[in-house]
Amino acid sequence: MAQTQMALDSLDFDGTVALATKVAPHVDILEIGTPCIKHNGIKLLEVLRAKFPNNKILVDLKTMDAGFYEAEPFFKAGADIVTVLGTSDIGTIKGVIDVANKYGKQAQVDLINVADKKARTLEVAKLGAHIIGVHTGLDQQAAGQTPFGDLALVTGLKTGAKVSVAGGIKAATVRQVVDAGADIVVAGAAIYGAADPAAAAKEITGLAHGNNAGTAAGGFNFLPWVIAIAAAILAFFLYNNLNKPADTAVDGAAVEQQVEGAVDATTEAAGAATEAAGTAVEATTEAAGAAAEATTEAAGAAAEATAAATTDVEAAGAAVEAKTEGLVGAAKEATGEAK
Repeated sequence: MAQTQMALDSLDFDGTVALATKVAPHVDILEIGTPCIKHNGIKLLEVLRAKFPNNKILVDLKTMDAGFYEAEPFFKAGADIVTVLGTSDIGTIKGVIDVANKYGKQAQVDLINVADKKARTLEVAKLGAHIIGVHTGLDQQAAGQTPFGDLALVTGLKTGAKVSVAGGIKAATVRQVVDAGADIVVAGAAIYGAADPAAAAKEITGLAHGNNAGTAAGGFNFLPWVIAIAAAILAFFLYNNLNKPADTAVDGAAVEQQVEGAVDATTEAAGAATEAAGTAVEATTEAAGAAAEATTEAAGAAAEATAAATTDVEAAGAAVEAKTEGLVGAAKEATGEAK
């Protein structure tokens, strides 16, 4: 499972707070982007810290010099993570790491524009960097670059530091970067540029956290629990009978019998779950069959009613014809007698 980070890049103070209010319940980390923190200052951090105590806050300072001195006020004001550029002097990077440790917080080294990312990653990891930031900037994105290649390089080093990835991440690529080893997925435009930022943030976080939509049938989710409980029973028997003190005689046949019983219980439980699923399917099939049968019967009844109506019409026609013939005959007879 990876955490999600929302990049707040607007220069508008109130607009930034409003956007954060919408997305905060749906992300793990709120990032005050570099343009945003430069324009609005530490006051924005203080406001966000007070309003969103349950979110971590990253301040993207991109420090280039005087690491300890520049980062300390932001840690004091409530930042959980502060960034320092990987292209800065190693002493600057060490200063940010040291002040982060002083306040029990984290320092992130941003690899944007670092020429030898492998060497710098290994170097700052030895200093104790908490997070390595794989970052494809906006200008680089505009030139067609992506962070995927650099992400594979950094995660492959297995330094023990967390890895953050930023640069055009959207819902369609979240699983790709998580599967590649990212611990923090940063999304900006994919959230604040969406028609519904809250919904977009929720979707991306769900993907990063590895949530499933659930089974389509809805109701078969109990099966893993049944199997897990049965497996726990099996483990319990194994533990109780195979881990007795050395001086206690163990009846091998009894242990084997109990293990077989536990295995049978596991099999029966799984079978019961499968049978329940089958019953549900069978009930659905039977219901469909009954509906089809009822439809057929109704159609038959309608046909019979139509036939009966036709018979009635024919009988009425015959009666009219007979009556007509009788009247005509009587008229002829009367005429003959008159003559």
